[in-house]
Amino acid sequence: MFSPQFSQLAERLAASDNDGWEIHERALAMQREGADVILLSVGDPDFRTPEPIVDNAVSYLRVGRTHYSPSLGELKLRRAVADLETATSPHPCNVDEVAIFPGATAAIYAVMSSLLDDGQEIVIPEPMYVGYAPIMRALNVRVKTVPLNAKAAFTLDIDLLKAAIGKETRVLFLNTPGNPTGSIIPRGQLSDLADYCHERDIWLVCDEVYSLFVYEGRHFSARASARTLDNIVMIDGLSKSHAMSGWRMGWVVAPPDLITRLGNFAGATLFGSPQFIQDASAFALENDQEYVQEMRAEYRARRDFVLEQLEGIDVLRCARPRAGMFIMCDVSGTGMDGRGFASRLLEEQAVSVIPGDAFGPSAEDFVRLGLAQDRSVLKQACKRIKDFCAGL
Repeated sequence: MFSPQFSQLAERLAASDNDGWEIHERALAMQREGADVILLSVGDPDFRTPEPIVDNAVSYLRVGRTHYSPSLGELKLRRAVADLETATSPHPCNVDEVAIFPGATAAIYAVMSSLLDDGQEIVIPEPMYVGYAPIMRALNVRVKTVPLNAKAAFTLDIDLLKAAIGKETRVLFLNTPGNPTGSIIPRGQLSDLADYCHERDIWLVCDEVYSLFVYEGRHFSARASARTLDNIVMIDGLSKSHAMSGWRMGWVVAPPDLITRLGNFAGATLFGSPQFIQDASAFALENDQEYVQEMRAEYRARRDFVLEQLEGIDVLRCARPRAGMFIMCDVSGTGMDGRGFASRLLEEQAVSVIPGDAFGPSAEDFVRLGLAQDRSVLKQACKRIKDFCAGL
């Protein structure tokens, strides 16, 4: 009888010491059985992709833009990304500094595969996006985490972060604005860290997919903050900002030597992204001001609404995010940690949230609430949370 054997990479991906999606998967199972579940556990925008982008994609489909594309991406989209970076940074950006990928997750995987070998060290602040851990497991790299300050809206302690960077560190991986916290790393700290890493031959990689959803203050990219760009890698995409999560469109802005290697990686694995999607993505970047502003305004209104609705619950303490699509709530006042709270909330009130420990141990007393629902649904969810807390 055949005895299947699998690669170490496949086995590492199959093993997980922290199932961040367990609550969400239970919620989906309850929905399939007919339960009236409110999902606050995902970050998939509830907005439709703006019609002009859809129409543009259809027009390119009709003229036959359905063939292979270059491994680094179509020149038109690379130029649109370069123009965007040039407009938002003191450093001009050229197309040879841009690589296109089918989504930011694929971009992160390609970047880390090109920068890190088996067993090498990467430093990441946490709480961090749950999707980072599987990538690092797949590559079998050593992850050193540094907790953000949960008592100060998850701000970064730069001295603590520098102390964690050692002789073995190859990459510092940042996320600003952050998921799940909505915190923003200030320009001064990014500049300081860029210099610190440059002096030590360390790559500074920054995931900035929520860059257009900032509500207070201003987002400065790692590229805009750094004085020199030799070690700076920026990753962004259209999933959140343009409600295009299913279109799978992301990119990397990095030094040309890394871009060349990313092209080699993409040519051996992904072999490009669909032409018509890249065409529509270039159009989106060049004609996006109105609908991006509308979505940003609505997410901000939802954030303010949820915070107002939950303000009177004595056992909850919600951090006010400055950006993004999520709210982190400290539930320790209930006598439960985040996982216990999320599990009971789903069982008793049919509301699904993500337990904070899915993002790292510093958030074990928190849950993450998503804002990808309209305000009528959020109002109902907040009422259920109030009822749940009142009945404890």
